[in-house]
Amino acid sequence: MSEVFPPKGAAMPRHVAIIMDGNGRWAKQRGLPRAYGHRQGVLTLEPVIEAAGEWGVEALTIFAFSTENWARPRDEVAALMGLIVEFFNKKIDELDKKGVCIRIIGDLDGVPELQRRTAETAMARTACNTGLKLNIALNYGSRQEIVRAARLLAEMCSRGQMRPEDIDENALEDALYTRGLPPVDLLIRTSGEERLSNFLLYQCAYAEFVFVPELWPDFTREVFERALLAYFGRARRFGRVEADARVTKKG
Repeated sequence: MSEVFPPKGAAMPRHVAIIMDGNGRWAKQRGLPRAYGHRQGVLTLEPVIEAAGEWGVEALTIFAFSTENWARPRDEVAALMGLIVEFFNKKIDELDKKGVCIRIIGDLDGVPELQRRTAETAMARTACNTGLKLNIALNYGSRQEIVRAARLLAEMCSRGQMRPEDIDENALEDALYTRGLPPVDLLIRTSGEERLSNFLLYQCAYAEFVFVPELWPDFTREVFERALLAYFGRARRFGRVEADARVTKKG
């Protein structure tokens, strides 16, 4: 990997999303409980957040816990919920000092009280920070998010706050959890799996996808750089021909 990163002239994606997959398999390969893999995954996240901020990424969205994850074994769910509280308790001072702005996207009403209060405290404390926007998808499902947005818009119409013909892309985007964030430029998924798994379906409409073979606990700064180099090498056409798309390569 180059000693200088990002390379001169490379335009960093404004919004990077990561599906952090493979914690359980990483632990199983080592004869360890799945919960240990999730703990290692939290440790992996710290240098990724640091690198994203250092490189000038505007927003980093990570898939921490989906609406479908409640179906996992009870002890695994409990371990994941415990790690959420532990992460914020240990890292909130450091993240706040670095100017990271934390936002939880997902249905917080469906999260246990301790985790909900911890997340809300972290958001309130960092709300005015102007550095990296760290979005943590917790109890999140993209289909649920889109249905919620449709319901909100329908309620606004029924109250006379807007007309159905006023509903456009901007109105829908303002009703999503990701309101105010740029569209996803780059989505990275670890562990070799190649699917979205109900994550940011609307926001990834024109995202570049990079699938890496490493399990999430093995995702290093170097793997992150490799994924970004793949992004830098792509021409983002947005429906246009390649010759017209070169100017959009900046994301």
